[in-house]
Amino acid sequence: MKFFTTSQIRQLDQYTIGNEPIASIDLMERAADAIYWSFIGNFPYFRPVCILAGQGNNGGDALALARMLLNSGFQVHVLLLHSGSLSLECKINRERLMAGSPNSLTEITDKFVASEITKETIIVDGLFGSGLSRPLAGIFADAVQWINQTGCKVVSIDIPSGLSGEENQLTDQSILVKADLTLTLQFPKLSFLLAENAPYVGKWEVLDIGIHPNAIEMTASDFDYIEEKDIKPLLKQRQKFSHKGTFGHALIIAGSKGMAGASVLSSKAALRVGAGLVTVHGPGSNRIIVQTANPEVIFQSDLSDDSISKIDSIEIYNSIAIGPGIGIHAETAGMLHDFIKKLNKPCVFDADALNIISKQNEILKLIPKNSILSPHPKEFDRLFGESKSSYERIMKAQHASKEYGFIIILKGAHTLIATPEGKLYFNSTGNSGMASGGSGDVLTGILAGLLAQNYSPEDSAKIGVYLHGLSGDLALTAESKESLIAGDIIEYLGKSFKSVFENTNEDLS
Repeated sequence: MKFFTTSQIRQLDQYTIGNEPIASIDLMERAADAIYWSFIGNFPYFRPVCILAGQGNNGGDALALARMLLNSGFQVHVLLLHSGSLSLECKINRERLMAGSPNSLTEITDKFVASEITKETIIVDGLFGSGLSRPLAGIFADAVQWINQTGCKVVSIDIPSGLSGEENQLTDQSILVKADLTLTLQFPKLSFLLAENAPYVGKWEVLDIGIHPNAIEMTASDFDYIEEKDIKPLLKQRQKFSHKGTFGHALIIAGSKGMAGASVLSSKAALRVGAGLVTVHGPGSNRIIVQTANPEVIFQSDLSDDSISKIDSIEIYNSIAIGPGIGIHAETAGMLHDFIKKLNKPCVFDADALNIISKQNEILKLIPKNSILSPHPKEFDRLFGESKSSYERIMKAQHASKEYGFIIILKGAHTLIATPEGKLYFNSTGNSGMASGGSGDVLTGILAGLLAQNYSPEDSAKIGVYLHGLSGDLALTAESKESLIAGDIIEYLGKSFKSVFENTNEDLS
């Protein structure tokens, strides 16, 4: 799903108004209707509602919602906050509300006075939308602070008031609404995908309000939110006369003394996503552990018994991944430098491979184009410098991917994929139960396994990240977030493929 900056969303609204065509007030009515249906799907009728509306179009949405809820029998009180002027659409919806329910509305222009509420009251935040360019002040700041201290359930319309659509530069967090649910219109906002904003956005739902499809198609955007419909067309159907050679041979360079688990997890994941053959290169001390845990894997012993010191004959492999559990020993660092110099195709770099590279940054320029680097935030910061915010880190990832020509997978909630063309893809699957040791090793193996099957590096990144997260989500049908481990993700990879294929990959030839 392509999504946009707040300035682009305003342009999309205007295109829809001019080319559907539809009056601005009617587009607002359509948005309010979508908010209404989501609201009544989330909350029972007996809960009282307090709606805080601002003076712009976000306030207009809130006033229209109030009218619809009142007409459905909800007990609603509205506080309309403004400094003396209202947008045209807000003014029209104020008049409509007053015409039907004049006693439901209180206007506040100079001093904020809280409404009488109970703990059962649902508060709806319709003060400001995503176009806010400065911190809230005066009665609006007072209102936000009141909302946050009530202890009530809070629903924000489009975006929590005080939060920016992209980078949030406000320093006073007490004047950002802390929503339990954000009902956002047509597209998610980039700020929803940033870790520091999670306490304010809460759970979020995207509501379709009928923005003109031509406007969406014609408007270029760097941002994309990966969903199942994006992944399904990328997956290849297996043919009747395929054999193991058809699906490639992956080499995974992983492990050191005491870190055999990284080799086991990554190699097993590579097999589970369909690689025809998987070879692990690791220290000799790990041979028995790896082949006992995973007998389908070929093991290639290093000259060293404790670490990885040298790699030969990489030409025979269709894909290569390096890094899980290899350590940062001097001989391993030397091996990595020599290895990169003789690489002639894209490779997956993860974990300790990235930590070694961060100490020899000149190696970045030697990495083959379209290779995949999969750091977590701390590893990313070691490579490209510390960032003050998630937004800054994302922009650095975009710049680095374009500068060096490789794909960056920045792991975390809504894992980011940055491509050399400047595109930024955010993942829709995964959960906090996956924040445990070995989860990244599983992703490395998935990527190696997909590359071995001749998926492009970009498609491998999209498919790999999506299936990795989906497997973690499906594992929660049997586990809790607290009990989920990396091995569970591997066990559910098959169900992830089935879920995406929806049983349409049966070979009928």
